[in-house]
Parts: sequence; structure tokens; C-alpha cells
Amino acid sequence: MLGIPRDVVEHSLEIRAGSELVKQCLRDFNEEKHRIIREEVHKLLAAEFIKEVHHPEWLANPILVKKKNKKMRMCVDDTSLNKACPKVPFPLPRIDEIVDCTAGCEMTLSFLDAYSGYHQIKMKESDQLVTSFITPFGMYCYVTMPFGLRNAEATYQWCMLHVFGEHIGSTDEAYVNDIMFKSKKVGNLI
Repeated sequence: MLGIPRDVVEHSLEIRAGSELVKQCLRDFNEEKHRIIREEVHKLLAAEFIKEVHHPEWLANPILVKKKNKKMRMCVDDTSLNKACPKVPFPLPRIDEIVDCTAGCEMTLSFLDAYSGYHQIKMKESDQLVTSFITPFGMYCYVTMPFGLRNAEATYQWCMLHVFGEHIGSTDEAYVNDIMFKSKKVGNLI
């Protein structure tokens, strides 16, 4: 997996000193949920977004969330871990301002979604084990930044500002993993 180089950005967890380590016990999953979790774990392993672990200090359960298309998505219940990490006050842009900035543009391409964008950012190596989760098939941790971790949106937004730099506000707009290119004249964008 290539992703964003660590010298550009990596996600780190600043766990408060004295935070209680939480190791959740494996929840009971029916046959259908077993299948979904197994498929997702295989996909994440093949993409090198996770790796197997044997002695984690923190341990969370997967949870299945129904998407708009009625399919189930596997997430990890990082509630306890997120409570142990302070919120970073990095500002996310205001959506109303992004919409307003397209006024007067002849062309906008506003449907670009950075597919698996979160997983393009690596976890700080010393924080990977903290992202461990338990399944009926083993224990794993993230080597890339998963969706749902405290401050993941801020890390991703910072990355977009760094990548697009001076173009943000003029020809590009980014709200986390949704990117829009705009142009006052049609010919300038293409």
C-alpha cells in the first residue's frame, strides 16, 4: 500500500496519561454477521490496512452499521479509546461557505469523493496497537487511519490543505474527503 508518505502526514493518538486501558470481550455475532466481518477483515488484510496482533493492550469489538443502500458496513467500537484522547481544535471548513464560494463559477465538479481516503493516511507506528479489535477469527490492528477515530477528520482535513495548498479557495475546495474543483470559466478547468 502506498498512500500518503509519513513525512507529509500520519495520524497519532495523544492518549491522556492515566487513561484506563479497555479490553472488550468478544461479542456474540450471528452467522450473517460472522460472514460480513470475515469478508471485511479479508479485504482490509489484502489492502494492508490492518495486520494481525497477538497481545494488544486496548481491544474493541467490530459493530455493523447499515448503510443507505441497506448493506452492512463493519466499523470498530472505539468509544473508549476516543474518550481517552483529547479533541484537537483543528478547524473544519464551513459547508455553507464552500457552497457560497461557487457563486459566479461557470463550472464546478463537486462529486469527487476520495475513495478509501482515510486509509491512505498511515497510523503512527507506536499507536497502531492501540487500534486493536477482536473478531471471531482473530485480533487485528489498523496500520492506516480508520474512519471513526478521534481527530481523524482533522488529520484528513490538514492533509487536504497540505496537498492542495494554495489552490484551496481559488480552484479547489475540500471538506475532509469530499473535494470540489471550480472555475470561473469552463475552459480554465478542463
